[in-house]
Amino acid sequence: MSVLDRFQLHGKLALITAGAGPLFGSSCTEALAEAGATVITASRSRERNEAYAESLRAQGYSAHGMQVDVSDCGSIDALEREVTSRFGPLDILVNNAISRPPGMGPIEEVTPDSLLETAKSDLIGLVWMCKRFGQAMAELGRGSIINIASIYGVVGNDPNLYHSEGRKPPIVYPFVKGGVVNFTRSLAAHYGKRGVRVNSLAPGGLDPNSPVAFQAAYNQRCPLGRMMNHQDLQGAIVFLASDASSYVTGTNLMVDGGWTAI
Repeated sequence: MSVLDRFQLHGKLALITAGAGPLFGSSCTEALAEAGATVITASRSRERNEAYAESLRAQGYSAHGMQVDVSDCGSIDALEREVTSRFGPLDILVNNAISRPPGMGPIEEVTPDSLLETAKSDLIGLVWMCKRFGQAMAELGRGSIINIASIYGVVGNDPNLYHSEGRKPPIVYPFVKGGVVNFTRSLAAHYGKRGVRVNSLAPGGLDPNSPVAFQAAYNQRCPLGRMMNHQDLQGAIVFLASDASSYVTGTNLMVDGGWTAI
């Protein structure tokens, strides 16, 4: 098999939570579909995911839309049953969904309810997704799980970015994403000898709708001098999903323009 052939995903089945989303989700889904995988996107709105899948099919890709609420373990159980009954076990799982509850701001705005809402989807839900779909992968002795982390899973917020236009740094977000990174390492060790690779991918900032002053401050700090675009993430997700990374597990791949290098 040639090097380029190892990046191909033909015959593989991939599930991406919040895979129809305008930021990281659609970037991941489109990349995996283009590499040849059959992709399933799932979030709270089945209609939105089915419409997005239809748009991918119109481009010649194999795509399907389903429903899941990752803050509800019962909903995850139902998704696993639907996926398995219709398509069989997954080859690739991308945990991309994240909640945006009230309190995803400074410490002064955090409440017990906002913490519980965050934990249900971003911690409990992610672990449950890995449990339900990872077990079937392990039984077959193959698979790739990719958890979407963040630069803020490695370093803290830079408060200087948030001074303009009343933006506030999300104090809980680094806590969540740091947990994702270390959970990824532990799960990689757990599943390694059963043929399942587990990695996380840590993107930099991707928000074309953020205030101009915020973007300017971000660009000034970032060594590559700009925020991410959709294409920046796509090569990395295909690499981690494919046989091109067959000896890579337990790693947190930084796709951040050098943000965490300084």
